[in-house]
Amino acid sequence: MYKIEIIGLGAGDINQLPLGIYRRLQRYERKVFTRTMDHPVIETLQEEQITFKAFDYIYEEHDDFAAVYENIVAELVEAAKTSPVLYTVPGHPMVAEQTVQLLLNHSKVEVEVLGGASYLDDLFTTLAIDPIDGFQFVDATQFDRGELSFDSHLVFCQVYNAFIASEVKLTLLEVLPADYQVWVVEAAGTEKEQKWKLPLEELDRHLEMSNLMSVYIPPVPNDLLLHEFRQLREIVRTLRGPGGCPWDQKQTHDSLRRYLLEETYELLEAITEEDDLAITEELGDVLLQVILHSQIGEESGYFSVDDVIQSLAKKMIHRHPHVFGGGESHKSWEQLKAEEKGFSKQQSVLDDIVAGAPGLHTAEALQKRAATVGFDWSHVAEVWEKYKEEQREFIEAIEKHDQSAMEEELGDLLFVLTNIARHYNIDAEIAIVEANNKFIRRFKSIEQQVQGENKPMEDISLEEMDSMWEIAKQKERE
Repeated sequence: MYKIEIIGLGAGDINQLPLGIYRRLQRYERKVFTRTMDHPVIETLQEEQITFKAFDYIYEEHDDFAAVYENIVAELVEAAKTSPVLYTVPGHPMVAEQTVQLLLNHSKVEVEVLGGASYLDDLFTTLAIDPIDGFQFVDATQFDRGELSFDSHLVFCQVYNAFIASEVKLTLLEVLPADYQVWVVEAAGTEKEQKWKLPLEELDRHLEMSNLMSVYIPPVPNDLLLHEFRQLREIVRTLRGPGGCPWDQKQTHDSLRRYLLEETYELLEAITEEDDLAITEELGDVLLQVILHSQIGEESGYFSVDDVIQSLAKKMIHRHPHVFGGGESHKSWEQLKAEEKGFSKQQSVLDDIVAGAPGLHTAEALQKRAATVGFDWSHVAEVWEKYKEEQREFIEAIEKHDQSAMEEELGDLLFVLTNIARHYNIDAEIAIVEANNKFIRRFKSIEQQVQGENKPMEDISLEEMDSMWEIAKQKERE
């Protein structure tokens, strides 16, 4: 095992360095490795003839910080092969130091952390905040917006140049208004401590960045966080709760069924129209139905939206073993679904088809499922022959004036048409929805043409309407 001792230089001047650490550095006879020379303690120690090998040049050789940290660690490990190494970092080694974490996880390195002062206590004092109210400490060089907690005290460390400040600003502007007030703190707890309050949009302007600079985002009011899932959940909980909305309060799983169906069809219409704004709105309406049902489940004590999300997450991981580390799977989608339901063999391959779904959609699902066990035509020409057969039977039923038979044979005809669509990779349900929408557009065009002639619809002949219909068709093609 190679030995590496790590010292934290604190966040300010030599006065923040513990006496024992200071003496350890004074007695060290070899060159001290340091992540960066950009630290006030380094300058003081150099005056006392302590020499350093810095890794600042590695920052200039790479475009991303992950590569920088990996290269620093590689050089430290290489140096430690011949003798123990002393390595210094700004602040405390266990606070926002990725190189330290990489060394701690290295299989061939024995790490001893000798201490160092963190600037967090001084930062809390400077900003007059209590971390017990909620506090998140974020490395500005590598973070994900989705992991930020805007309702708590939020501090970005390592904001040491304008580029990093700009990245922080642009990310926050996706959520916060440009004039949201933030704090910049430099050298907290030292004689050189400074702090500025400024609008978020000014974060990367008119400031001389340094290695001791942090950015503080005060807790954000709820009205600016309406994009967060928890806010939607709380809104629905309020609507259903005491003093909420009478309509929302009286809803049940059963009463909401028709609204879910309506919202789904409105979403499909928006998708068909390729209207992104409408898709956004209709997806929200569908999500509201999910949250409402989940809230009802939570109130009854049976399930919550957390259970819904967990169930979905487990399902997606289970059905994609080739993506989530389970290796290649030779099982079909249906076999994986069956395993989730607690049995490996269904009584029928059609058991989990929802018969109450829209008719054409259900017909296609039944045909696809039957095809998995070989119950299907080999060639689409055979399906066309079946269509002709069902067409003859339907005409015979019409000629006999047998209403029941007519209904049955028309159903068979539609079922075969759905099968034909499936063989041509056409979704029959979507096709009929698009046909309906096309009819609506063209019929409304007829109405507009009639209104232009100042006549009632009843006075327009079928021939005239046919002519107007053709005009509407022509306009769609232009």
